[in-house]
Amino acid sequence: MSAFVLEISKDFTFDAAHHFSHKDAAHPFSRMHGHSFAGTVTLSGAPASESGMVRDFWEIDAQIAKVRDQLDHRLLNEVEGLEHPSLEAIARWVFEKLDPVLPGLVSVEIRRPSCGEKAVLRRA
Repeated sequence: MSAFVLEISKDFTFDAAHHFSHKDAAHPFSRMHGHSFAGTVTLSGAPASESGMVRDFWEIDAQIAKVRDQLDHRLLNEVEGLEHPSLEAIARWVFEKLDPVLPGLVSVEIRRPSCGEKAVLRRA
């Protein structure tokens, strides 16, 4: 059999508010506003011989829940490390929180579905 890479992904959501202090005071995004965010965490690895799984989704979900709880229904500007909470910054923040506890982490994607926007941080 040829070599292959197996990836698995787990989606999550959270709702939060933020503002952009770098914008001009007259800009609408300088005022506090909120979004429903969606995210996807992707891991890569070889399936374990005994289970056939790269990682148990329940374990992945438990780690994501710890991070999600720090974001959900919060003012993101007040979360340490997210003082400037762009999609790019949120993706990096989530990646940095999950990387030590989810071996095989490949990427974190953060989306604002209502705006049609996303940022993906992928391991090089």
